[in-house]
Amino acid sequence: MKRLFDIDPWKVKTSTFHADDKRLQESLTSIGNGYMGMRGNFEEGYSGDTHEGTYLAGVWYPDKTRVGWWKNGYPDYFGKVINAMNFIQVGIMVDGHQVDLDKDTFRDFYLESDMKTGVLTRRFVWTSDDGETEIGFHFTRFLSIVDKEIAVIQVKAEILKGNPEISMKPGLDNRVHNEDANYDDVFWEQVAENVAPASVTARTIANDFGIERFTVTGLMLNEVSGLRLTDSEVSDLQAFETYTGQVAEGETVVLNKYVAMVTSRDVEPEQQEEKAAELARAAKAKGYEELLKEHVGAWDVRWQKADVKIVGDDEAQQGLRFNLYGLFSTYYGDDDRLNVGPKGFTGEKYGGATYWDTEAFIVPMYLAVADPEVTRNLLKYRHNQLDNAYVNAGKQGLQGALYPMVTFTGIECHNEWEITFMEIHRNAAIAHAIYNYTKYTGDESYRVNEGLEVLVGISRFWADRVHYSKRAGKYMLHGVTGPNEYENNVNNNFHTNRMAAWSLEYTLEALKQAEAGKVSELAVTEDEKAKWQDIIANMYYPYDEELGIYVQHDTFLDKDLMLVSDLDPEKDLPLNQKWSWDKILRSPFIKQADVLQSIYYLRDRFTMEEKEKNFDFYEPMTVHESSLSPSIHAIIAAELGREEKAVELYSRTARLDLDNYNNDTEDGLHITSMSGAWLSIVEGFAGMYVTEEMLTFKPFLPKKWEAYDFKINFRGRLVDVHVDKEGVRLTLEEGEPMEVKVFDEIVMVSDSVTKELQ
Repeated sequence: MKRLFDIDPWKVKTSTFHADDKRLQESLTSIGNGYMGMRGNFEEGYSGDTHEGTYLAGVWYPDKTRVGWWKNGYPDYFGKVINAMNFIQVGIMVDGHQVDLDKDTFRDFYLESDMKTGVLTRRFVWTSDDGETEIGFHFTRFLSIVDKEIAVIQVKAEILKGNPEISMKPGLDNRVHNEDANYDDVFWEQVAENVAPASVTARTIANDFGIERFTVTGLMLNEVSGLRLTDSEVSDLQAFETYTGQVAEGETVVLNKYVAMVTSRDVEPEQQEEKAAELARAAKAKGYEELLKEHVGAWDVRWQKADVKIVGDDEAQQGLRFNLYGLFSTYYGDDDRLNVGPKGFTGEKYGGATYWDTEAFIVPMYLAVADPEVTRNLLKYRHNQLDNAYVNAGKQGLQGALYPMVTFTGIECHNEWEITFMEIHRNAAIAHAIYNYTKYTGDESYRVNEGLEVLVGISRFWADRVHYSKRAGKYMLHGVTGPNEYENNVNNNFHTNRMAAWSLEYTLEALKQAEAGKVSELAVTEDEKAKWQDIIANMYYPYDEELGIYVQHDTFLDKDLMLVSDLDPEKDLPLNQKWSWDKILRSPFIKQADVLQSIYYLRDRFTMEEKEKNFDFYEPMTVHESSLSPSIHAIIAAELGREEKAVELYSRTARLDLDNYNNDTEDGLHITSMSGAWLSIVEGFAGMYVTEEMLTFKPFLPKKWEAYDFKINFRGRLVDVHVDKEGVRLTLEEGEPMEVKVFDEIVMVSDSVTKELQ
């Protein structure tokens, strides 16, 4: 575990420059506004080890798949979010010397990401080699969540000693590359560069797959006090302005850089420069202070709805807010063409595309902390890609719709066979998101219309993918990978089988409520429904009577069963960095919730005894090397009254990146697991669940905490939930009174009601 930043409830801050962990520091200070974002790179540049990364939502490239040998049905390309224009660049020269913290002498370093305001700041005092000049540099930047195309960068230079000549060179640089390019391609080509105003337009290079090419324009306007414009220059994919002047001791130079970024997703290429200029002029007219005020105010509105307050544990508080901040910086439901990438705007690993993580882990949180339309847009995203889900299934010779493991368009674009075509349980996660939305909001309109089309496509896939075992008299699913990716190509993974049957069951339920015309349009026959019902009734579930557990797959109990506690943390963990893949696959160790994922999804279908036996058997073998794992275990542990384990796993999910638990955060943040901290508290510690059309709570207060408090939107109401040593208090802040179940007792929440903890 490595901690680079101080504990603070609202800030990620440090007074130490960690040169040896520069990439980790960059990941943890990434910022975004849902439209664009970047890692915490230095505006003035850095010649040491760094990963310069700027990313634009929905802008990607189909990189040629690179494999040792080809298999029929293999994806043609690996879709990647691509590194985009570096628009924060402000080169700084002092008396002809390039400022570079990798080489220069400096002191009083300070770096701060303010999660409450969405502002990143950095400062240090730079000293010349001869000691005759000292300058206090202060950098501030934010990406407006009010004007999504606008980025604002401010650089101040206060002369503490000397009378130096200073040059500042704000620029736009699209000469960028992806570290994960399969063939070291540069994914951008030149379109145009202009001097006044400075702008760069670039286009993604041609591809062989018929995928649209993206055109991007960046345009900057600068206002500078204390220096004069001395040069403007352009070259291939670059545009710069240079401001220079002799600055006396005690004076301060200020550069405000306003950047507008537009893409062909929203603006036609031939109109981009004009649109970018219009946006940049409007931003400059507002000015730095007004833009900042609007931006901070908009963040305040988000926090008022979504903040979870923890009293008595600043470490836990910081972790929770860090995760909410990362999610909201990545996605806030404004565009139904977008989804939540696993790295967001913080790195390139995993390709940056859509995974099943969104439906499984993100949807439950957004339902409660944002307007229902945010979640509905995530559902629309999948409906918009339904045709391509049919294409994916067809490539495997199967009927119905197979949603991809990784995608930008609905077409599968992951390059690992054992995940791409075996980890088919993701289809059930899509169905379960429709269930979650409908159950939580009470709105049936999506399920019986667009949602029904998705459910029927998914069900037709399951019905064709199963086979009937005459020997066992059961339906089975062979050759799959469950959520535990430390086992591939197994037979009868319990979670996959269970959720396949549940998906069929839920589709039949939705068909009963749909209008006859819609059912007729989908051509669902009585014979087809009868087949689905037969699969539901006769699905095979591996089970061990002696242990009283559902078995992860047919041969799991034949392994040499060991516990994580049997491992040497120094020599063995994390497994994915210490062991060969062969050794991992043969081991009993579990990457993330698998059987327990089903128990989480279908909590009302399992008895407390079943939950307890399965948790006690599987959790001790789980290494939690998936970022998605701790939250599910924390929720089940909380339900079982295992407070210590629940709190331990909450800490792991809340501080996964801040403390670099899995030793991989330098590649970027684990965005799609960031809902885990919220889920652990709200669904775990507070025991929130929707049952029988009613909110249910069974809260406890962790011993170390004095209190916690959160708000949830539920069917037109806004409810504040406060838990402390005195009990749980529910306060209706907006909407009509409603009945709520607390510790199995129904209470009416019309104003404020308090119940003692049990």
